[in-house]
Amino acid sequence: MRQESPLDFTLRSTGSRESFKQEKGIIPSLCGVGYGGVESARVSRELTRTSVAVEPASECHCVGQTMPGEPKVDVFREDLCSKTENLLGSYFPKKISELDAFLKEPVLNEANLSNLKAPLDIPVPDPVKEKEKEERKKQQEKEDKDEKKKGDDEDKGPPCGPVNCNEKIVVLLQRLKPEIKDVIEQLNLVTTWLQLQIPRIEDGNNFGVAVQEKVFELMTALHTKLEGFHTQISKYFSERGDAVTKAAKQPHVGDYRQLVHELDEAEYRDIRLMVMEIRNAYAVLYDIILKNFEKLKKPRGETKGMIY
Repeated sequence: MRQESPLDFTLRSTGSRESFKQEKGIIPSLCGVGYGGVESARVSRELTRTSVAVEPASECHCVGQTMPGEPKVDVFREDLCSKTENLLGSYFPKKISELDAFLKEPVLNEANLSNLKAPLDIPVPDPVKEKEKEERKKQQEKEDKDEKKKGDDEDKGPPCGPVNCNEKIVVLLQRLKPEIKDVIEQLNLVTTWLQLQIPRIEDGNNFGVAVQEKVFELMTALHTKLEGFHTQISKYFSERGDAVTKAAKQPHVGDYRQLVHELDEAEYRDIRLMVMEIRNAYAVLYDIILKNFEKLKKPRGETKGMIY
């Protein structure tokens, strides 16, 4: 039977790095019995390599450790919560009252929409002079074969001065556009606050999370509707400009002139509706958040989850 070496004895009787340290007092005496200096050096190397191999793996320090940027995020979250509480406590009720008063002002309650007509400084040409001008134009086209000049003549419209916007509509839009910008910003702030209240995904006890999702869907729909107001205003000016251009090129057609006035009246009605929509957006947000505030802020309450 092979004689047990000091390395075999040490590996058999020790299982960790701390045990190796306790056995070191025995190893020198064992190495001196029946083994030379070469064997002692080999045993020392084996012990060193083995002690490194059996060293327990270092623990992962990620769990429970604070991330470098987490304090800054916490400050942002606290500031966002403070702003949201201020919106619900005072700002939303104030805006609802202000917009409701705006809807009752005479400027948004014009009974006779014909008073909104803006003068169009487009002269109506004399039919006789226009006929003579048309004949001269035809004669000129026969004599002149230059296609470029012909194209330039066709692009020319009847001479008239600048046609201004409808001042009454512009004044109302100047009051409306800041309100649109403001309600979208406040809606974004409240939406961000709600998203930061959503807990991590878990099984069970998700009724509060479902409430958060319903409120978030409502906020998304409101945001889409409010964003469309900017496009609606731009579309009005584009369509009115086209109508004015047609009225200037064909001043004898009364329908184009009437089209300009019809667009002004339609925009006036849309402005009133947009003010109502903004007021309603504040009211709906205030109401639904206030009614479900506890579920929105703590969707799972104080429990960790349901027990099955």
